[in-house]
Amino acid sequence: MNAEERSARKLDPASGSSARRDPSRLVDASGFREYVRDGWGPADRAVRLTPGAREAAAAHRDRLSTEFPGLRIAIASGRAPVRSNDTDFDFRPDSDFSWLTGCNAEGAVLVMHPHDGGHSAELFLREPAGPGDPDFFANARDGELWIGPVPGMKEWSDALGLRCRPLEELPVALRGRLPGVIAVTGVEPMLDALISVGPVQAAALRRTVAELRRIKDDWEIGQLQAAVDATVLGFAEVAGELPAAIKGGGERWLQGTFDRRARTSGNGVGYASIVAAGPHAPVLHWVRADGGVPDDSLLLLDAGVEVDTLYTADVTRTFPVNGEFSSAQRQVYDLVLKAHIASMAEVKPGADYREFHRTAMRVLAEGLHDWGLLPVSVDQALDPDGQQHRRYIVCGVGHFLGLDVHDCANARAETYQDAQLEAGMALTVEPGLYFHPNDLTVPPELRGIGVRIEDDLVVTPEGSRVLSDALPIAADEVEQWVRAQLR
Repeated sequence: MNAEERSARKLDPASGSSARRDPSRLVDASGFREYVRDGWGPADRAVRLTPGAREAAAAHRDRLSTEFPGLRIAIASGRAPVRSNDTDFDFRPDSDFSWLTGCNAEGAVLVMHPHDGGHSAELFLREPAGPGDPDFFANARDGELWIGPVPGMKEWSDALGLRCRPLEELPVALRGRLPGVIAVTGVEPMLDALISVGPVQAAALRRTVAELRRIKDDWEIGQLQAAVDATVLGFAEVAGELPAAIKGGGERWLQGTFDRRARTSGNGVGYASIVAAGPHAPVLHWVRADGGVPDDSLLLLDAGVEVDTLYTADVTRTFPVNGEFSSAQRQVYDLVLKAHIASMAEVKPGADYREFHRTAMRVLAEGLHDWGLLPVSVDQALDPDGQQHRRYIVCGVGHFLGLDVHDCANARAETYQDAQLEAGMALTVEPGLYFHPNDLTVPPELRGIGVRIEDDLVVTPEGSRVLSDALPIAADEVEQWVRAQLR
């Protein structure tokens, strides 16, 4: 492809993005092309890598290497998905790719070649479209005149300690070696076009990486703690903005408050922030955040900061907007708190993963039965064929946490939900009760009340550590905390 063709090309999935962007007619002006080509000095292309990320990624590759001796492994970072027309969402690399590289370059491919009983790794990257490249000014998606300087192969190689090669050389690197390749498909069109990997093989690689990611090393736990610490700060800032929300800013004002903290202290939010006031609190995934914030309501805030290394927190607190629980709100809150404390006590090495879930469900079922809300006994409700109490808590009570908010989702059940807890596992514990405004099975004073308490924990050799314990959970302390933020 010559320079003129490159300048006039329309981007497609194979060349950079599924968002179609036509080149500006300005590129047809020969005077512009000549004048914009030269006269540029060096640009800042430094990789800003979090300390320890390089070493952690190398250790992760070593762990994966032992799982596939003699096989070539390929995992891509992916492409930014299209939001609408010619507009993309912000790019975030594939979590498995990030775990193995620490690299956030779009359209990159990691290849691990069998070597001396293990593997040697190479990273294939797109060259920056800088001065001298026709795309520098003609490509609105990748041209550096449009998006600014980005790290090149040298910068990434120096930062990660990996050999880096142009993405165009990927076909040559894989040629003649296809029978021994195992890869993740559906992420990088160029990789998919080069190799033929069946769904079983692709799933096996995803599954293996997910199961390796279950156990966090010390560096990863430190990243999770950093994410939680930033989240705690964001929760305090949300509470401090309650007066503005009450006056008319509503849930969106509070959502924006937290999301600003997430972007300031990290890469952004780890998932869409749930900011649910009053009758919206019973809605499990209230991400619309388009309601008001009544002064006498509860606010359920479920949010997490994703730090620059892409590890995310996932914390929930439910607190009274005016700083004081009503009697009905306190009744529901205290039962959820009782379940939460009992459930967290079951997070320890050797315990069944499902035990903290079962513990929370029993406490909640007993409380609901005492209130006269169950049509059957507690044991009948807890029976697999019963589950009447789940009308008020249809979701589970926790999940793994890490690079994804619902981490290790590709792991087999026998290594996750049906396994025992081990030191280094990070997870959430999040019981709740959700009484919808139109639920006629509950008394009027409970309708519209939703409570969830969620903490992030890491399993230790002795038991567990609560990463999010800087946020109070006892009702009296929650009230004091809210009032302190309002001063």
